[in-house]
Amino acid sequence: MPRKIRQLRAELARNGFHLDPKRGKGSHTYWTHPLVPYPVVISGQDGDDADHYQERDVRDAIHDLREAKKRQAP
Repeated sequence: MPRKIRQLRAELARNGFHLDPKRGKGSHTYWTHPLVPYPVVISGQDGDDADHYQERDVRDAIHDLREAKKRQAP
């Protein structure tokens, strides 16, 4: 069973990503993090099922964030 959009957004927020309120149109939201060089775009309403590519995008962004933190640590 796919996760809900609200779960993806909550996972991004827990990992330090910030919602960019000036970007996005309609149901699209942009999430950014200073250590990740690209935004994560999530579309859909909170109660919608997440598509497989949205789950992949969130997973990849969190992975890239963890790798960036490892590179920063002495």
